[in-house]
Amino acid sequence: MTKFEEELSVLPVSKSTNYTEFWNKAQLLTVFKDWQPQQALPVVPECVAGAIESIPDHYSAFEAIDLIKSKVEVFTEENKDWLQVYNWLCEGIDNQDTFALAFITGKYEVEKPQLFYIDLPKVFGLSDSTSDSTFVSKAESGIISEFTKGKDYALKLTEQEIKSIDERYWQFAMPVEDGE
Repeated sequence: MTKFEEELSVLPVSKSTNYTEFWNKAQLLTVFKDWQPQQALPVVPECVAGAIESIPDHYSAFEAIDLIKSKVEVFTEENKDWLQVYNWLCEGIDNQDTFALAFITGKYEVEKPQLFYIDLPKVFGLSDSTSDSTFVSKAESGIISEFTKGKDYALKLTEQEIKSIDERYWQFAMPVEDGE
């Protein structure tokens, strides 16, 4: 017995169809035999969403993947976004299936990247005695130029952005909580 049939068996339905407001279980099973719960939309990174939007609609999923592969065979600065898409596709068959479903249906959600604060420990000259944390509040061209004592003005950065400033800052990364 399927889960649907189990749930149906506990519903108060009539054994006959003499009443218009009731259906018998056999009729309900016939009507809903192919019913499936709605599946969640596939979730893809932002770079993959951009690729899906830029590939012509008349391409098949196989042609789209071939196009992505051909874009990265000769690396140029223009193709660096395509390289991210290609690397994501190469991470596993699940990503390839997700890409194909998103590309074919044109329905998908864009993954929201995890954001982090850079929470530096007490540093002489940056922290005072009342605060244990110093957060980065401004970074330009890979150089941190301003700090803050509270999260209100702290930068929210992705892992890649933090590591692009300096790999050593990653050890001080603190996840941004939902709603912050």
